Amino acid sequence: MIYGIMKAVLGLEDGTFVTGCGFGVDGEISGELVFSTQMAGYMEALTDPSYFGQILLFTFPTIGNYGVDKKNFQHPRVWAQGCVAREICASPEARPSLYEYFGENGLLGIEGVDTRMLTIKTRLQGTLKSTLIVGDDNGEYAVECARKVPDISEKELIPAVSCKEPYHVAGTGKRIAVIDLGIKKNIAVSLRKRNADMYVFPHDSPPDLIASCRPDALFISNGPGDPLHAKSAIQAVKELAGTLPIYGICMGNQICGLALGAETYKMKFGHRGTNQPVRYKDGSIYITTQNHGFAVAGDTLPEGTGILYSNVNDGTLEGFEEPYLDITAVQFHPEAHGGPLDTEIPFFDTMFRRLD
Repeated sequence: MIYGIMKAVLGLEDGTFVTGCGFGVDGEISGELVFSTQMAGYMEALTDPSYFGQILLFTFPTIGNYGVDKKNFQHPRVWAQGCVAREICASPEARPSLYEYFGENGLLGIEGVDTRMLTIKTRLQGTLKSTLIVGDDNGEYAVECARKVPDISEKELIPAVSCKEPYHVAGTGKRIAVIDLGIKKNIAVSLRKRNADMYVFPHDSPPDLIASCRPDALFISNGPGDPLHAKSAIQAVKELAGTLPIYGICMGNQICGLALGAETYKMKFGHRGTNQPVRYKDGSIYITTQNHGFAVAGDTLPEGTGILYSNVNDGTLEGFEEPYLDITAVQFHPEAHGGPLDTEIPFFDTMFRRLD
């Protein structure tokens, strides 16, 4: 079966629309249009639950050259609403191709569009709501649909990506309670590599249930959308802070900040890609993988909180520690091996060394 020969259009809320070649299946889907600068790892991104509610645009000119590598999926399914690319590789090194995978799994994508223009537009105007239609190229209708898309801060996205019931992954090491807001597989892999005895809880688990497993530490995962919707996780950090060490990654960083009384805000277009530089407190630079559209306002953190990392490009907060309550969190993804191992080893090894 051949995929990728359908009409398609991407409409934006500002009135812009671009037509291209659709792949996957006929249909329409809406969400924020966000861009990622990564050159590889396209399936890791598409299956990252943090992209739920968003249409993912890849800035690299060609993606799909090594097919669909299921071993690197961050979740069993694709969570991005749709895929936008300049070109999809028609003859990848391995099968299935992106064409085949999208068609067989009811997914929507568009190629043959000016992704550079769309990226520049997003950087200048900020993240735009969008609608992707495959099987038709009515741009005015796509724009009309895009303008009706609710703001991502109005959407309750976390319940769909979180586990439904608590579960246990046995290990011989430290007992780690994990609040699952849409946890990536590689985070669990990094914890398991250190023999963690993992107790994973749904996003709305009460603090007493989490504490009942008598954990050595609490870990807050990544997740989609506005962190203010993670009310139960924020409350859990508030109540458990000071009773055990607490760690967070990505949305986990935002949750820890909110629990301490800090403020979060929606960024103009966010940070997404595998080549994001951050500066550690000692001045050293690390290359990181990131995927976030919200951030903690560093100047609203309580007195005594130390800034661990800041973004080299725009100075935004990339990590902090609250030594009195033993809270450490980073905005980037150390488990995603940007650099390729710049921050995975320091973050997780330091975490477990402190627990000994």
